Amino acid sequence: MALPFTLKELDPSGYLVRQGERAEFTCVLLSGFAYRQKIVGDGGRQIVALQVPGDAVDLQNSLLKIADHSVQALSAITMARIPRKALLEIAATHPRIAHAFWLDTLVDGSIAWEWIANIGRRDALMRLAHLLCEIALRLEVVGFHEGEAHKLPMTQEQMGDALGLTTVHVHRMIKQLERSGLIVRDKRTIAILDEHRLREVADFQRAYLHLNLLDD
Repeated sequence: MALPFTLKELDPSGYLVRQGERAEFTCVLLSGFAYRQKIVGDGGRQIVALQVPGDAVDLQNSLLKIADHSVQALSAITMARIPRKALLEIAATHPRIAHAFWLDTLVDGSIAWEWIANIGRRDALMRLAHLLCEIALRLEVVGFHEGEAHKLPMTQEQMGDALGLTTVHVHRMIKQLERSGLIVRDKRTIAILDEHRLREVADFQRAYLHLNLLDD
């Protein structure tokens, strides 16, 4: 029941798929980070999701044939590319695998709703704290957890594009979290010093990640 795949490496900023292209593969991220983005009419970018190792990055685009958003490497990445045709064939013959695909897209939707709430209803400090809490937990779940330090290779501009904030505002919020003793930042490595308090600041509730599904 092994799926055919090819290994591919991309440098930072390399595209896994571009909006409007026909998506022929689903990519499973083996190492590194990627992000999904939408570009609006004036050229502005909104980062709509972050992907960590272990994620099936582009399942919905490959199943829908035409990509409705772009997926780009945030860091150097290694991925396994699985042909769309092979995914459809295995889903048609193995209902439990089809169910797993369905759950994956539902969890993606749940995360997307939380990101909408984050940008729409939380203030700048809460938005940033929430992003840090989410990524820290997701990395911990997949085993990429080095003590309390989390390497998140995002520039402040990219954080702003994910949070609906300017680069200057992101910088101020990082400094505020540092002054509060919640994080320490060294270049692009962020260490969470007080996870409990950071979650309180963020209004972070992990239920939307549906981590309970990992125990089923």
